[in-house]
Amino acid sequence: MGRDVIIACDFAGAEETFAFLDKFTGRKPFVKIGMELFYAEGPRIVRSIKERGHKIFLDLKLHDIPNTVKKTMAVLSSLDVDICNLHAAGTTCMMEAAIEGLTRPDGTRPLLIAVTQLTSTDQETMERDLLIKEPMEEVVMHYALNAKKAGLDGVVCSPFEAAKVHGACGADFLTVTPGVRFADGDRGDQKRVMTPAGAKTAGSDYIVVGRPITAAEDSVAAYERCVREFCD
Repeated sequence: MGRDVIIACDFAGAEETFAFLDKFTGRKPFVKIGMELFYAEGPRIVRSIKERGHKIFLDLKLHDIPNTVKKTMAVLSSLDVDICNLHAAGTTCMMEAAIEGLTRPDGTRPLLIAVTQLTSTDQETMERDLLIKEPMEEVVMHYALNAKKAGLDGVVCSPFEAAKVHGACGADFLTVTPGVRFADGDRGDQKRVMTPAGAKTAGSDYIVVGRPITAAEDSVAAYERCVREFCD
């Protein structure tokens, strides 16, 4: 997979989701299905969007004991998604179990990436709420190295950390980066944000963009602008 823009389809249900996707009569964008939509509609929404020709990042951020994550990943592997994820904070053992569960009998599996620290978390919040005193950058690098050790394909991180993740884990280790906003857009609840062009320069492999596209007056034009700034 090359550099790409993933649209976060954080909608409440199938009707709203399909109304949005119907706007794209040309290029079929890579889409993210998160917890809100998946919990509302279940696995059928994944199958329906896949049948429309979209690549899918299933963003459920699993975090549980290794055996539970292994069994859950075995279920998710049947949905034919392209990327799925979990929390790196669940430990190396959990990530190794996830890989085992996600791998199909024929040896194939979706890409698996680990969330390092959410882009809504800053240093102050991490120290106050999580009692993690190390600098954010060190925490992200440690989690990324654990993910690589466990055999994962990459991490979810801020664009600000993408280059350093590549430096620590290799150029082929994927960086999937939310927290992307247009220069003239609203930051929303994100605290560590960057423009699409900035994320490209920083070394992001994929950017995940939600409201700047889904809430735009012309979503297709906003998506195409994002692709031009990030991919071209």
